[in-house]
Amino acid sequence: MKKLLVTVCLTCVFALAANAAEGDAKKEGEAPKRPALTAEQKAIRKELTEKYDADKNGKLNKEERSKMTPEDLEKWNITVPAKKDKNPEASEAKGAEHKKK
Repeated sequence: MKKLLVTVCLTCVFALAANAAEGDAKKEGEAPKRPALTAEQKAIRKELTEKYDADKNGKLNKEERSKMTPEDLEKWNITVPAKKDKNPEASEAKGAEHKKK
């Protein structure tokens, strides 16, 4: 009886340890949070949003961003880093297309 009880307890301990290790691995695989914007970045973002926000909702949608001048788009991309894309080659192609316009 003692052997059965010890076996069950050890099985539970190993199962919990494996589950905890799996949870840590998921946290490591998550994308890191973006750093907070500096005051200068916030000012540039606010300026560009006021300039290009056609529907006055406080956010720039894809169509509004497409109307930015190349200089303003460069400022925007520096102050508002894009989310990491799962397909970086497609992102580079989109960037090249936008620069041609």
